Amino acid sequence: MTAAAPVRHPGQTWEPAEGSTVRGTVLLLPGRGEHPGVYGRFGRRLAFDGYRVQALADVWTLADGGHLAGLVAAAREAGGPVVLAGSDTGALVALAAAAGAARPDAVLVAGAPAGRVAAGTGWSDELAARTACPVHRGLLTEDPGFRPGRLGVPVPAELAAAAEASAPDLPVLVLHGQADPVVPVGAARRLAARLSRAELVLVADGLHDVLNDAAHRSVAAQIVQWLERLRAGGPDLPPLLTTAPREGHTS
Repeated sequence: MTAAAPVRHPGQTWEPAEGSTVRGTVLLLPGRGEHPGVYGRFGRRLAFDGYRVQALADVWTLADGGHLAGLVAAAREAGGPVVLAGSDTGALVALAAAAGAARPDAVLVAGAPAGRVAAGTGWSDELAARTACPVHRGLLTEDPGFRPGRLGVPVPAELAAAAEASAPDLPVLVLHGQADPVVPVGAARRLAARLSRAELVLVADGLHDVLNDAAHRSVAAQIVQWLERLRAGGPDLPPLLTTAPREGHTS
């Protein structure tokens, strides 16, 4: 695949505390306009729970699927499951690569576009579509490395088609904001329905950048629970925690 070369940014990694066991690795592919640094809060949160998070730079296409396969293999040496995760266009790359050479243990997709979707290019509209979190809004507004307006660039047709044709026989966690104005929630429902081992989690009032939206703590906690189930044998297992009714009460 070919695409206009974006501005280069280095990758970034968040490691669990020194001396602790690495419970697994999440290889994170940012979406349109983003760079690895905008996921600092998310990376630190998962690292606190023992998961290594490596955000990759400038992953817009599948031009270097072999590189992703090498990163997956290297991450596997650290121990625990390896998850290929992505937000926005990064989610499409993760899906397509997982069915190809990369072969992670599972896939996490957040705000995955459907077709060649584009959003409005005005900055106030874009910010309102991305997140309701005031902290993250401030970060995007003040970050010189963030590229405003990229959310208005249509998803490359070849990437959208590759993701649509991809059906990896792997556990897939599909995260989506119920109020996402860029990609309607119906697209997430259809995606989860066509994947044989998908689990769909919808975030109430959530917008497009669901990993960095107002409910980011709850979203990260949900991801950690899913990762723990993956470590225990697969997300197809029952939840590790259940809420039991009090004695004398029925649910």
